[in-house]
Formats: sequence, C-alpha cells, structure tokens
Amino acid sequence: MAFFFCVFLGVSIGIGLIIAFARYGKIRSTRRTDLARTIAAFARLTVQDSRKILPRQFYPPWVVFSQRQKLSWLNVQLEKIWPSVDEAASELIRASVEPILEQYTPAILSSMKFDKLTLGTVAPQFTGISVVECESGADGITMEMDMQWDGNPNIVLNINTKLGVSLPVQVKDIGFTGVFRLIFKPLVAQFPCFGAVAYSLREKRDLDFTLKVIGGDLSSIPGVSDAIEETIRNAVEDSITWPVRNIVPILPGDYSDLELKPVGTLDVKLVQAKELTNKDIIGKSDPFAVLFIRPLPDKTKRSKTIDNQLNPIWNENFEFIVEDVSTQYLTIKVFDDEGVQGAELIGCAQLALKELEPGKVKEVWLKLVKDLLVQRDNKYRGQVQLELLYNPYGTDSTFKNPFDADFSLTSLEKALKSPNSETEALAPEKAGQKKREVIVRGVLSVMVISGENLPPVDFNGKADPFVVLTMKKSETKSKTRVANETLNPVWNQTFDFVVEDALHEMLIIEVWDHDTFRKEKIGRIVMTLTRVLLEGEFQDNFTIDGAKSGKLHLHLKWSPQLVFRDRDTK
Repeated sequence: MAFFFCVFLGVSIGIGLIIAFARYGKIRSTRRTDLARTIAAFARLTVQDSRKILPRQFYPPWVVFSQRQKLSWLNVQLEKIWPSVDEAASELIRASVEPILEQYTPAILSSMKFDKLTLGTVAPQFTGISVVECESGADGITMEMDMQWDGNPNIVLNINTKLGVSLPVQVKDIGFTGVFRLIFKPLVAQFPCFGAVAYSLREKRDLDFTLKVIGGDLSSIPGVSDAIEETIRNAVEDSITWPVRNIVPILPGDYSDLELKPVGTLDVKLVQAKELTNKDIIGKSDPFAVLFIRPLPDKTKRSKTIDNQLNPIWNENFEFIVEDVSTQYLTIKVFDDEGVQGAELIGCAQLALKELEPGKVKEVWLKLVKDLLVQRDNKYRGQVQLELLYNPYGTDSTFKNPFDADFSLTSLEKALKSPNSETEALAPEKAGQKKREVIVRGVLSVMVISGENLPPVDFNGKADPFVVLTMKKSETKSKTRVANETLNPVWNQTFDFVVEDALHEMLIIEVWDHDTFRKEKIGRIVMTLTRVLLEGEFQDNFTIDGAKSGKLHLHLKWSPQLVFRDRDTK
C-alpha cells in the first residue's frame, strides 16, 4: 500500500513540476515579447516625445537636445580658455606664417615680419559643427566647424621698403567667416584615443581687414597697400587653407600620412570662348584667361591676350598639380586686358575635379558668372571651352594622353607608331647632349557630308551655303562647292590635311552663304584634334556656333605617322 502511495505522490509531483515549468516558460515568453515592444517603442521616440515624457527640470546638465545649445555650450567654454588659446596660437601663427610672408614679399618691399601679434580678447564663435562621415575612415574622425570672428587683435607688421623706409603697419578690423576642418587620426587604444590632430581652413568664405601705418598714411606710398594685402592673403592661402594641413602630434609616432602630398596632375587645354561680354566702349574686349586650382602666384597660369575679340581662340595647354581630387576645383577667370589701367573681370567659372574620370579626356563648356560665391547676377557673360584630363599618380598609364608634349615611353606613342617609326625609335642617339621628342604628325581626312536646318539668309528664305575648312596653325585651307538655294545641303566631299603637330593644331570650319556680290558668314565650328587622336575615326553632328540654327554632319579620320626630332637639352 505504501508503495502505491509513493508512486502516486511521485507522479503527481512530476506532473505538477511539468505544468509549473510550462507556465513559467509561457510567462517568460510573454514578458520578453512585452519588453521587445517597449524597447521598439522607445526607439521610435523623437526628441519632442522625450521632452513630453521627461520634464526639463530632470535633465542632467550634460544633456542638450539642439545644435544651438551645443554650440552655445562650446562657445562659452572657448571664451573661458581664450586667454590661454591666444597665447599658444599667437606663437604658432608667428612661427608658421612669418616664413611664408617672407616667401611672398613683393618686389617693392625688402622684408615683412611680425612686430606684435596677439589675437585680442574676443573669442571666435562657432555657428555650426558636423562630422564628415565619408572622409573619416575607419581609423580617424573628421570634423568641420563653421566659425565667425570679428576680433580685436593686436597685429603689427614691421615692413621695410626697397627705399630704406621702415613702416610699422597695423592690421585692424579683422572680419572672418569660414569652415575649419579637424582630423583626429589615427584612433588608438591610449588616452586621448587619437595620435595626432590635423587642422586646416577648409573653406574661406570671407576675410576682411584694414591696414594702417602707425603715425602715418599708407596711401601716401603708391602700391604698397595693395602689395601688403596681397601678401597677407597669399600667406593665409599657403599656410592654412585646405588642402594644406598643419599637424599637431599628441602621442609619439609617424604621422607622415597626414601630410599634404600631390596625388596627380591635371592637364588642361584652354580651347576657346564665345559670346563674351564686351567691356570696351570703343571696339571689343581684349580677353585673356587666368586658371588655377590654388590661387597662389606660382600655381596660377595665364593665357595670351587676344586683341579685339569676343570669340577668342586660345588653344593653349597647361598642367596643374592636384593635391585632393575630392575637394579641389579648377577655377578660370576671363579678363579684359586694359593695359596699364589693369584688367577688368568679364566672368569666372569653376569645375569640381571629382567630376573627372581618371584617364578620360572630358570636354566641357563652362558658363561664366560674375561671382562664384554670390550668384545673384544672372546676366549672360559668355562661355569657355576646356578639355581636361586627370592623371593620378601611382597607376599604370593605360590611356592615351594627347596633352603631353613628350610622348616617349607612353602608350600613345606605342598606339600611334607605324612599323617604320618604331624601328626609328629604337635606333640609338647619333648626337651628344640631345633629347629625342616625338611630334604627332599625320594626315587628317575630313568628309563634309551635309548640313541640316541652316538659317535662311537670302530674301527667298533660302541660302547658298558652302564650307571653308582651315587648319589654324598651318593656315591650310580648303572649301566645298556651293549648294544652291537650300537649307539642308549635301556635299559628300572629302579633304585631306597634312598635319605637322596634331597636339597643337585646330580645325576651324566656317559656313558661308554665297552671293554674286558678297559673302555672308553663317557661323563656325572650332575643334581640337584630341577626339580624333584618341578614337582614330568618328562621325558626328556638330552645332554651328554663331548661327540661329543648323548643324553639320562630319566624318573625321586620323592616319598617324610619328616624327622624331632631336633638340639640344642645353
């Protein structure tokens, strides 16, 4: 009897435990589900929702919810430490900027040095802050801070002129707005968790200041004020403006990877401009172009001046060093040359280098504007045509570079060589100190197929068009027959031109209307030989510049023959 009782008791307790564990598991599962729902609900909370739930008097002092509050806290802390920052930054500026001032000292002056340098009692104000995720990388943090400073610094420059006159010049009323970039890199497992800080002026939006001679008038010496101002701006550009980076080591280590290094070259062919604004009262403007990536005297290129022309053709090649393709721009400014009176700006334009595909020639037409920063003036000022080629360092050149005048050992030389020229290329030098350079010589075949929708120029609503083809450098000309009384002429005529230097040659195609007593120009097409050099042969429709309407249908073919020329390297 006792045995059966114990069996019953054991079975009952086992069943009870099973039921209890099952119930507990269900309760635990329900609690987990409810907790997950609660966490999901909190995750969907916005700042406004949290403010409704938690009254403001319960906020911890370090909790802020708006960008304005963050910046206010940061500006308050900067004001507190500004006296110490002033002392440290003044010495840093003196040490880094003074050698650059000497470097850019104009010819009219003999020396420029700091006599006094303090940043004053007014601290800068930060108006924005952001983390640049796309450029931070896995081992660093990149921050950008918008800054405004209307300071009261005490900056006195000791300036000596070539005439032996010493001028103490005070820099006053400084107003500055811009964006500073801070790079904390590399991230390490040692306090303060980063090895070095690199700082740079990422964007200079505005920099104003006035110059005053202590105890005198600076305007009494012609040209000195402008020369000093230009020197100061050049020093700021070369010492702190991005992509220049100033590195402050925090922990011992090698931080050479943070230093400014060239990453490639940009080849620019300045082709032409059209429909430029006329700045002259009598006659037409005399345009020239200034191009730069960094606006420093030794990094700025200038074209030749084309007299009395609103549609100038330059056909000039320039090369620039690229230091940060992701942020830098090519800037072009077109001026009217006024001789001794200086130059007057016609218009300017910019192109972001990140828009260029490495190793691919890009042809662009850039519309000129009055100001690159404040584009409120919508007046049409003309356009500029460029051909651009970005060549990054450290990559094998598998593309053809039609802008490089020295083609030895390049892929273009191999691509364009005929068997005869290859044999000649391998021949040893027969002369002493001579350098062999290759001239891209060949035959350009141009087939003028037809015209389309030409503008009517005769009284009967028709035209008698013919085409004149001119090689600009060699001045070789050919022309088609006249197509009578038609706006859609068909010629199908082919012309061959022997080109001695295809790199610097241009093809100018003009469309004329033929009449018995006069000839009227309808428009023109200007093209370099870059495309036909790269492609070898192509067929395309070209819009006629200067005409109200109309296109030309052309077929171009290039038959290369390299010519080697020895020249003295002395």
